[in-house]
Amino acid sequence: MLTIKVLGSGCANCKRVEQIARKVIADMGIEAEVIKVTDYNDITAYNILSTPGLVINEKVVSTGRIPTPAEVTTWLANALETA
Repeated sequence: MLTIKVLGSGCANCKRVEQIARKVIADMGIEAEVIKVTDYNDITAYNILSTPGLVINEKVVSTGRIPTPAEVTTWLANALETA
């Protein structure tokens, strides 16, 4: 099972990243846990400069923008291969 973290304060962009991640997970039919990380100290532990951030299995894959569903699909597929 994959662990996906959405880093951000809960703004509209952060919510959009979460929606995209959940839709891609459902479309791929994979098991994954989606966690929202809103605590500033927890977010800074990932050494990112801007939110929203997307972390898959503790690897930061995107920061400061909303990734496309195709990008998220690729990142999840790669994470499944290495898991």
